[in-house]
Amino acid sequence: MKKLSLLLSLLLLVLPALTFAQSAKDAAAAKEVEALERQRFEAQVKKNYTVLEKVFGEDLVYTHSNGKQNTKVEYIQSIRDGKSQYEKIEVHALNVRGYNDGKAAVVNGTITITLPNNPDGTPNLAHLKYVVVQIKDPKKGWQVVLWQSQKQPEVKS
Repeated sequence: MKKLSLLLSLLLLVLPALTFAQSAKDAAAAKEVEALERQRFEAQVKKNYTVLEKVFGEDLVYTHSNGKQNTKVEYIQSIRDGKSQYEKIEVHALNVRGYNDGKAAVVNGTITITLPNNPDGTPNLAHLKYVVVQIKDPKKGWQVVLWQSQKQPEVKS
């Protein structure tokens, strides 16, 4: 009985350390991905195609808030062609969770995108909730493989 009690006591001491090691990798990944998300938004506004080519995975599925889907090539081309225009992307909430020993991350948040003005000159804002999945490629680094967004009603202050 003493051996079992000693074994359980040791297990209880070691288990939190093992769990913490995994959590530390996931937490570090979450922090890294949060910074990358903000950089990606900035690259979308500034039309920095070098950054966009790097951060979007080859198998990207980009689902716009209207339900239209793009591949990586189609989405980046839509920015080049002016079909996807972003004057400003304001982050209101950003939650990143790391998984798989820091090799995957799921992001969800809320943003407001300032688009070119409406034809009558009024501001054109898109309030969105979104989800992103990023995978860490050993050679390319973090890659956005999924974007899904949904329009939200305008919040009146």
